[in-house]
Amino acid sequence: MSEFWPTELRISRDRHRLSVTFDDGVAFDLSAELLRVLSPSAEVQGHGPSQRVTVPGKRNVQIITVQPTGNYAVRIGFDDSHDTGIYTWTYLRELGEKGEELFKAYEEELADKGMSRDKAEKPR
Repeated sequence: MSEFWPTELRISRDRHRLSVTFDDGVAFDLSAELLRVLSPSAEVQGHGPSQRVTVPGKRNVQIITVQPTGNYAVRIGFDDSHDTGIYTWTYLRELGEKGEELFKAYEEELADKGMSRDKAEKPR
């Protein structure tokens, strides 16, 4: 069970951000791009660190759906048809707290692989 419980999840009007407020009053504004490229799905994370892929070309991705999954998570659907990531409350909190650092590491991975946030291509 999560020690963090959201009191509100709100998709921005332009569908590029998800605001999450927790019961301790802490709130985060998470970009759709961050949520998409760091999706907890097996498609992105694989079944271990060596299988994790870098997903390029998602700068303008939009959130289409946010569906409850039990009482511990939400499944987020994006306009690129990706909808298999189940984001636990703990993972959303982690993305809020460490998002800047995680996104910087993602940008470095893109650069190392010669990939871009703007050009869609096969993840690797």
